[in-house]
Amino acid sequence: MAHYSKGLQDLGRGAYAYLQPDGGWGWSNAGLIVDGEEALLVDTLFDEHLTKEMLDVMKDATGRGPKDMTTLVNTHANGDHCYGNHLVEGAEIIASDASAKEMDEVPPSVMAAMMGAAGDMGDLGDYLVKCFGAFDFEKITATKPTRTFSGDLSLKVGDKEVALIEVGPCHTHGDVLVHVPEDRVVYTGDVLFIDGTPIMWQGPVSNWIKACDRIQAMDVDYIVPGHGPLTDKAGVQKVADYLSYIDGQARKRFDAGMDWKEAARDIALGDYSSWIDSERIAVNVNTLYKEYQGSESGADIFELFGMMAELAKR
Repeated sequence: MAHYSKGLQDLGRGAYAYLQPDGGWGWSNAGLIVDGEEALLVDTLFDEHLTKEMLDVMKDATGRGPKDMTTLVNTHANGDHCYGNHLVEGAEIIASDASAKEMDEVPPSVMAAMMGAAGDMGDLGDYLVKCFGAFDFEKITATKPTRTFSGDLSLKVGDKEVALIEVGPCHTHGDVLVHVPEDRVVYTGDVLFIDGTPIMWQGPVSNWIKACDRIQAMDVDYIVPGHGPLTDKAGVQKVADYLSYIDGQARKRFDAGMDWKEAARDIALGDYSSWIDSERIAVNVNTLYKEYQGSESGADIFELFGMMAELAKR
């Protein structure tokens, strides 16, 4: 696998991965697929500066700049994969129906307001600054998809077939894999966090494990995660194993009558404790508890981040 360093990785055959170490909060990956005069961008980044920097690097390496991107695919609705959409001028922007709807929930203005207030939030504010303080959410023009779909969608980039495969809800409501059979590559969005702790905003956990199985069944040489270094099928299995482990541990504590916060504090992460952002166990347990209860309502975003701040401090 290619060395994990910032920048554009040439995967061959006109496929590229753009990586951002260390893969923690907001430091997401993206991709580029080129054939003939056409180019498809997989995701933008968390703010204008990062997205512009990425697009400049892509233009220098491939001759394809923002105006040359014929298509942009957003793998899901989180801002670190779509807040830079406005910089890809004239491209058709594609996402799943569910992702397009979810993009309205946390626009850049909400992140800007939250970070503006972080100084008055004590430990929670300190944690938010640690997670998101490196990014600039001001003056971002929220730009939604121009085309949406449900299920699967086949595209062409030049003569290449590109398959968009909706596997959500799992990490979010509408997660999508971008598979390029000819290039033997799949871009997974946040279905995969490698050497970082997956965060399950939506679930169900079984859907996420099925999405990992879907990736395992692909005939690919390169697997580009949403966060972390390029990986292989062993890396995909580690993500599935984490999800299965957390599900089993949370279920035991739910059945024993523990509340979700007690359970999140109590679960021993073992080997997974070395993964960055291990405090995301709080969100994962809360989401699993909602699933066990058959409920749509759980802790609000500030309670979730407050619990993660507590665990990170510990």
